[in-house]
Amino acid sequence: MELSNLHPAEGSKHNDFRKGRGHGSGNGKTAGKGHKGQKARSGAPRPGFEGGQMPLYRRIPKRGFQNRNTLEIIGINLGRLEAFEDGDQVTIETLMEKGIVKNPRDGVKILGNGKLTKKLTVQANAFSASAKEKIEALGGTAEVI
Repeated sequence: MELSNLHPAEGSKHNDFRKGRGHGSGNGKTAGKGHKGQKARSGAPRPGFEGGQMPLYRRIPKRGFQNRNTLEIIGINLGRLEAFEDGDQVTIETLMEKGIVKNPRDGVKILGNGKLTKKLTVQANAFSASAKEKIEALGGTAEVI
């Protein structure tokens, strides 16, 4: 360790300073706001204000209701699981490896459409009643993760 290598611990130094506290502070007088003008004064316009012109967020059309809590669950039919060998364990990772699912987003649901002929252990976020029935009829298991 040498004097030239010394530096403060990570996160211990803050770059906070008191704005507008006189000339000696290095950021006094106009406090970084420049001279005069609307933005130099208190109560300057809110973000997105365009000087009275119709703002962009009101000019663009909006359609329908967008629920922020909606989950985007990818549905996969049973017929797609024929790509696996008899006795395999099917997970979201193995589905991605086989190219059946590209982006699982919020989850994967196995649907009952198609024919399954192999005994599989399937792990997914959800199953339709018919899919679960068909998997268990062949001796496989449907596990909800």
